[in-house]
Amino acid sequence: MSEREQAKWYVVHTYSGYENKVKANIEKMVESRGMQDLILEVRVPTEEQIEFKNGKKRVVSKKIFPGYVLVKMIMTDESWYLVRNTRGVTGFVGPGSKPVPLTPEEVRMMGVEDVPIKLDVEVGDNVRVTSGPLENFIGVVEEIYPDKQKVRVLVSMFGRETPIELRYNQIQKI
Repeated sequence: MSEREQAKWYVVHTYSGYENKVKANIEKMVESRGMQDLILEVRVPTEEQIEFKNGKKRVVSKKIFPGYVLVKMIMTDESWYLVRNTRGVTGFVGPGSKPVPLTPEEVRMMGVEDVPIKLDVEVGDNVRVTSGPLENFIGVVEEIYPDKQKVRVLVSMFGRETPIELRYNQIQKI
C-alpha cells in the first residue's frame, strides 16, 4: 500500500480561534523535522458565506468546525507526539489518548476529500433511488460517469422514460 493510502484523516481539538495558528505551527514543525512523509496535509475546513453589513454584500470565509483542525497523517509515535505537543492543540478526538481516524463516509460528508465510491452496478442493471426527490423510484442504469461519481438512470414518470442523473450514493442495485 502506498503512503497516501496508509495516511488517514484525524481530527485535532484546538483552542477556539487558534485553528489557523495551529495549522501553521504543525506545517512549520513538519518542515523543520522533515516529516512530510508522515504528516501529509493539515486543513481548517471553511466555507464561503454572504454577509450584509451596512447595506453592502461581502463574501466571508467561515470556519465549518470552530475549534478543530483536520490532519492527514500516518499515525506513528513520532507523528502523534509532534501534533499532540503543538502549541494550541488540546488533543486528538477519540477515547483517551488513542486517536480515531475518520471513516471514508465521514471524510466524504465533511467535504475534505473526494473518496471514490466503488459501484457494483453496470449499464442495464435495475436500481432503486435511495435518496432525493425521486426516492424509491426504480429505474435502469443508462450510463455511468466514474470521473464524476454519477450515473444516468431512466425512470418511468407519467408514463414515459425520463433520464435523471444521480450520485453513486443515491442508488442501490436491486
